[in-house]
Formats: sequence, C-alpha cells, structure tokens
Amino acid sequence: QVQLVESGGGLVQAGGSLRLSCAASGRAFSNLAMGWFRQAPGKEREFVAGINWGGGTTRYGDSVKGRFTVSRDNAKNTVTLQMNSLKPEDTAVYYCAASSRFSLPIRVNSYEYDYWGQGTQVTVSS
Repeated sequence: QVQLVESGGGLVQAGGSLRLSCAASGRAFSNLAMGWFRQAPGKEREFVAGINWGGGTTRYGDSVKGRFTVSRDNAKNTVTLQMNSLKPEDTAVYYCAASSRFSLPIRVNSYEYDYWGQGTQVTVSS
C-alpha cells in the first residue's frame, strides 16, 4: 500500500503561482510513477502532469504546458507541482496519484493509477 498526502493548495489571483507537494509513504517511492490530476465541479478528472520513476521524463496536459512543472525527489519521497501563470480555469481539486504498473510511457488515464491522495483545493480568482 501507498499513502499519499498533498499540501500547498489555496487561493491565488490570476497570474500568480502555487506549489503543490505530495508526500508518499508505504512503498519504495523510486518504483512509483507519479501523476497529478485535477477535477473541477461538474467535470471529469483531468490529467495534469506525470513523471516517471527516475524523474527523467515528464508529460503534461495540453492546458498546462509551459506553465506547470512536475518534479520529484526520491530521497525525500516527494513529488512537486509548480504552477505558474495560473488562470481561473485552473480552479479545481488537485490529486496526487501513483502507480507501480508502469514507468514509461507516462499514462494519462486515471484508471491506470492505483493510489490517490485526498486532494487539495486550488482556487484562482480573476
């Protein structure tokens, strides 16, 4: 089993930045592919970013490319999502996810991830 705990959400004005963190425990973190998803009210869960076991490969959803950066620190069992140039449409609950079933290619479907955090709210005001 893997436990994931997100932190760093909050309220920010459009154009601002936030940094989300996800702390993992319970399994060798370096064997987990990690992903970030988000879900806005009334919408389906959406892939935001993913990173492979070693951290050398990343993938982003089209709506966040060039604005968000995902990284991981295997020594600290953490994955981070740096969000810049935030827009009101980025408002959602953000979830950290993990999978031991793949490393590459990075998957974008939520059903391919086995473990989920509780989510953290990000609200971007206009």
